[in-house]
Amino acid sequence: MKAEGTKKSKRIDFKLYLITDRKLLTDNCQLLTAVRQALKGGIRAIQLRERDLSTRELLKLAYRMRDLTKKYNAKLFINDRFDIASAVEADGVHLTQNSIPADAVRKIVKKKLLIGVSTHSLKEAKEAERSGADFITLGPIYRTPSKLKYGSPLGINTLKKVSSSLKIPVFAIGGVKGKRIKDLKTAGAYGVAMISEIFGVSDIQGKTKELIGILENQ
Repeated sequence: MKAEGTKKSKRIDFKLYLITDRKLLTDNCQLLTAVRQALKGGIRAIQLRERDLSTRELLKLAYRMRDLTKKYNAKLFINDRFDIASAVEADGVHLTQNSIPADAVRKIVKKKLLIGVSTHSLKEAKEAERSGADFITLGPIYRTPSKLKYGSPLGINTLKKVSSSLKIPVFAIGGVKGKRIKDLKTAGAYGVAMISEIFGVSDIQGKTKELIGILENQ
């Protein structure tokens, strides 16, 4: 098995991947405030994932997020909508298993956008890599209410298998907590993706800084 750290990616220069969920907050404006606090805490990659917004609403929010992430030299990914990602000049798009396949998106965006893909098995992970993904998220690794629709947790052993089978970075997602980062990195995870662990606390800036510190010291 390849240990964490053996996989290098000049384009994926972050280890903590923050995914938005404004439902944990009050409104869109509060989402921007929360994101700003995470950026102040050191976040360098954010995925805008607000799937219930209309195209116009999402586009408006994406423009504001782009301005904010540029200010802090952070990467912005848009969930599913590569058209919106292109329009706001985001750094990348994050695809799900129900999205247009990565290879089809790559033909359209060329090298202008990084492509992340959500995967839930070794088969899906390998397919994402073959299709041209720059990185994947794999989960749920642990049991978490937000990922129950994807079935039982994959566990550390599946993470080990996937991480050792792929050449692209693998980000663990699903029930990821600060205290679990060491085990995840030992299992081969390049980094971790989080939602409520950051957006669900009162001190977002402090929590972000703490988590980045844990990742950098493992």
